[in-house]
Amino acid sequence: MAERDDATGRGTPSGRRGPRRRSAQPPTQRDRGGDPARDTAYLVLRAVHEDGAYANLELPAALRRARLSGRDAAFATELTYGTLRMQGLYDAVVAHAADRPADRIDPPVLDVLRLGVHQLLGMRVPDHAAVSATVGLARQHVGQGPGGFVNAVLRRVTERDRETWVQLVTQEVAEEVARLALEHSHPEWIVRALRAALVANGSEEPEVELRELLAAHNVPGELTLAARPGLLDEDELRAAGAHPAAIASTAWTLPSGDPGELVAVRDGRAAVQDAGSQLLTLALVDAPLEGPDERWLDLCAGPGGKAGLLAALALRRGATLRAIEVSAHRAELVRHTLRGAVAAGAEVEVTVGDGRDVGREEPGRYDRVLVDAPCTGLGALRRRPDARWRRTPADLTGLGPLQRDLLSSALDATRPGGLVAYATCSPHIAETHLVVRDVLKRRDDVELVDVRPLLRDRSGERLAGTGVDDQLWAQLWPHRHGTDSMFVALLRRR
Repeated sequence: MAERDDATGRGTPSGRRGPRRRSAQPPTQRDRGGDPARDTAYLVLRAVHEDGAYANLELPAALRRARLSGRDAAFATELTYGTLRMQGLYDAVVAHAADRPADRIDPPVLDVLRLGVHQLLGMRVPDHAAVSATVGLARQHVGQGPGGFVNAVLRRVTERDRETWVQLVTQEVAEEVARLALEHSHPEWIVRALRAALVANGSEEPEVELRELLAAHNVPGELTLAARPGLLDEDELRAAGAHPAAIASTAWTLPSGDPGELVAVRDGRAAVQDAGSQLLTLALVDAPLEGPDERWLDLCAGPGGKAGLLAALALRRGATLRAIEVSAHRAELVRHTLRGAVAAGAEVEVTVGDGRDVGREEPGRYDRVLVDAPCTGLGALRRRPDARWRRTPADLTGLGPLQRDLLSSALDATRPGGLVAYATCSPHIAETHLVVRDVLKRRDDVELVDVRPLLRDRSGERLAGTGVDDQLWAQLWPHRHGTDSMFVALLRRR
C-alpha cells in the first residue's frame, strides 16, 4: 500500500514502517495546533475515556461536526480506532519512553501521547509529521508545557520500530497469557476467556489459534451489508461497488465508501450487518419445522439488524413477525430498520416490553423465536475497539441470569414442535455453553437440534470449524470464518 506524505503527514495503516525520517525543524517552528482529523480523534478519545462515550457512536457524530469526509475521515477513523485497540501496548511504550507509569500521566496528555504513538508505530506517517502534528495537538488542548513533554516522549519512541518496542516491553513478562495480552493489547481476563472458549469448542491447537484470534481482533473487519431477500435487486449493490461475500447468501462486502449513502440502506432494503449475524438468522429460518410456520418472534430485537432480515424472510414465507425490545429508544431503531420490509408488505409488530415476560403472557404462541441475548460483546472486539477496555468479569455476573431467563421465556412462548435460536455475540463459555446447558437441565420438554448443517456459505457448502463433533451448537470465529465470534444454539420445544 502506497504511503501518503502530504502537508498533513497523513499515512495509511500498516504493521510495518518504512525508513525513518527525522525532523530538522526546531519545536518552536512546528505546528502549534492540530489539524481537523487529529483534533477529531483526540476529542473522541476524551469522550470515551472521560465521559464513557461509545466510540462507534461518538466518532460518526464528531466527523459530521468537523465536516470531514473522504481521506480525512478515513485518517481520523483509523487514528481513533487504532489508538483505542492498541491502547494497552501503547501505554507500556509510553511508560518506558516517559520513565513513569502511564497512570501517572494526566489523562488528556496520555490520550495525546497514545495518538502520537499510533501514528509512529501503527500507521505510515513519517516521524517528523507525527511528532510535529501531535505536539501541536498537545499545545492546542493541554498547553505549552505538556507540549514539550509530548515532544520529548515521542522522540524517544522514534528511536525504535514497532517490533523492537514489543520485544522491549514484553521481555520481562514471564507469564504467557500476560505477555500475549500486552503484545496484542487485550486485558488479561479476556485472553484467558478466549483461550478457554477455543478449548471448549474443540480447538486442536489452542495456543496457536489464540494468537491468531487476538491478532484478528486488531484488524478492522470488512464492512458487510445484508441484502434483505426480496426487497432489492442485487444489481443495485453491484452498481454501488459492493460484491457478494462468500460467507453467507445474503452478505455483500462494501470495500469503500459510506454505506449511509446507498439508497437501499437509507430505505431499509439493505443494512450494515456482520455476516455471522446473518448466518445464524438464516439458520433459524432454514431449520425444518413440523406444523404451522406462521408466527415468528424476535425477543431482543434492538437495534434491529436481525429483525430486518427476519422480516424480509417472513414476508417471503407468509409469516408475521413480532419484534420486542425493552428500550423505547432501541424499539424506534427497530421500526426504522424495518421500514423497507413494511413498505413491501411485511406484517411486523414492534413492541416495547421485557422479553422475560413473554413466555408467561403468551405461552406456546410462536413457531420460530430468536433470542439474541444481551452479552459482553466479546465477539465483536475488532469492530468495537473500546469494548475490550470497557467490559469487566463482573459484567458476566449480571448478564448470566438475564440470559437464562430470556431463553426460558422464549421456550415457554414457543409451541410444541417450534424452534428457538439462542445467540450471543460472545464466545465466552459463561454466556454460551453454560447458559444452554443450565436451561436444558431444568426442562424435560426441550431438545437440542444440530445447527451446524444449517450454517452454509453462498455456494451452499457447510461451514467447517464451527464446533466439536459431539456438540450440536456452533461457534464462529474471525480468524477462521472472517465473521464476528457469534454463537448459536438451536432448541426444539417437545
